[in-house]
Amino acid sequence: MDTKRSFQSAKDVMTKKIVFIDGMATAKEAVAKMRQENIEALIVKKRHPQDAYGIVIVHDFIKGVIIPEKTSDEVNIFEIMTKPAISVPASMDVRYVANLLMKVGLRMAPVEENGEYIGMVSLSDLILGNLLF
Repeated sequence: MDTKRSFQSAKDVMTKKIVFIDGMATAKEAVAKMRQENIEALIVKKRHPQDAYGIVIVHDFIKGVIIPEKTSDEVNIFEIMTKPAISVPASMDVRYVANLLMKVGLRMAPVEENGEYIGMVSLSDLILGNLLF
């Protein structure tokens, strides 16, 4: 049995594309941006330096727009986003990334390096982007 297992980090399997949106944008504007960029999550910008980033994913549109029978024009992102966004360090082992995401019930999270978001990692990336799997 090989005891030397190759190490893959969040940075190794993440998607480099990360797109930001203002919290005042409407759900309709956000979905249009997600379609245009072909992504499943947007990072909600901070309002001031001491603020936290937020995140909005497809699930939030279901829960905050579709189920309560609202229109996408009448819902702002700040109303449906998750804040603060839980991020993972770029150097974190993919096993711990998977464990963290599963424990907190997330499908994806931003990847952080030197205080900046550099990409997104999802449960799908951990399997499909993991060359060691």
